[in-house]
Amino acid sequence: MIEVNNDLTNGDRAAEADHDLVAQPHQQQGPVAEAETTAAEMSSDEQPLGRLGRRFDRRSPFFVGMAAAAGVAITYGAVRVLESMSSILVMIGVAFFLALGLEPAASWFVNHKLPRWAATTLVFAIFLALLGAFVGAAIPPLVQQAGELIHQAPHYIQRAQDHSSAVGRLNDRFHLQQRITDALNGSGGSLLNEVVSAGTAVFKAVADGLIVVVLTVYFLVDMPRIRTTLYRLVPHTRRPRVILIGDEIFAKVGAYVLGNVLISIIAGAATFIWLTAFSVPYPLLLGIFVALLDLVPVVGSTIAGVVVGAVALTVSLPVCIATIVFFVVFRLAEDYLLVPKIIGRAVKVPALITVVAVLIGGALLGIVGALVAIPIAAALQLLTQEILFPRLDNV
Repeated sequence: MIEVNNDLTNGDRAAEADHDLVAQPHQQQGPVAEAETTAAEMSSDEQPLGRLGRRFDRRSPFFVGMAAAAGVAITYGAVRVLESMSSILVMIGVAFFLALGLEPAASWFVNHKLPRWAATTLVFAIFLALLGAFVGAAIPPLVQQAGELIHQAPHYIQRAQDHSSAVGRLNDRFHLQQRITDALNGSGGSLLNEVVSAGTAVFKAVADGLIVVVLTVYFLVDMPRIRTTLYRLVPHTRRPRVILIGDEIFAKVGAYVLGNVLISIIAGAATFIWLTAFSVPYPLLLGIFVALLDLVPVVGSTIAGVVVGAVALTVSLPVCIATIVFFVVFRLAEDYLLVPKIIGRAVKVPALITVVAVLIGGALLGIVGALVAIPIAAALQLLTQEILFPRLDNV
């Protein structure tokens, strides 16, 4: 009996073991089936994927550690990406800056019942027509004056070696000819390598310029969409205030770009008239040079004045002194008459902030930084006056 009972007991145990093996998959599927039932109950016509769950505990040590590590990794990766794309980002920034400058003209045509694409096309057609007319009128004199400069170069070198002339005395005192020779031979490369390097630099500059032009066209066409997208990144409750401030900043940038171009054209034309009146060589070439450098705030016109004064020295010392005086007077008129009348009313940036902004922008991004420094300073000044100071006054 005992053996039979043992056999029955073993059989019962085997049956129970088989029952456990069969029941175990059902027990494993139980929690999943329960979750599927709950998911079916959560789904509705309004929210087919259910409602948003509660947030993680942000005070959890694990969450804090993971968030800190992810923040450091993302910041480091973003900095490296920005460093590798710095040249492209500069071109994008310049194109957007130019598009903001052309936006008032495009908006004027849009307000007069033209489609956006037609307004953009018309703005660039006018710009290309003016550029073509300028190039067509300027190239023949430029070629002639460049040829004269090459032809007269030995004569200027001979005058620099003449100890009795004014240029010769300056050369003896400051060793100008030796400095120029050392600067040309300082790299130690051959003439062919220098020509190839110069050609590569010119090709790169032309390619970058074309890319900037294309990007400017796209930015100008899509400016309303870009504006809407930027404002949608702001919370709804703050959006109206941001729209008012943002549109004011865009208007300041556009006024600065157009005003700066107009002042540069005036500077180039005044230089051309002055040099022509005093028979200084290469007046058109130097006028264009002054107009281009005058686009750079604060330092551009000063550098241009020094170069033009050096060329005027080849005529006579009195003409050189008179030319320098002309640039000083014109610079004062530009700073205290043209800039306040044309740019100052729209931008309204104090002189100290202007100088500091241009120095910082030039140190960070060179000529591009100096060009965009004043509009950025105007934007920061507006944000400070409208947001920072009122909040600090209420603390």
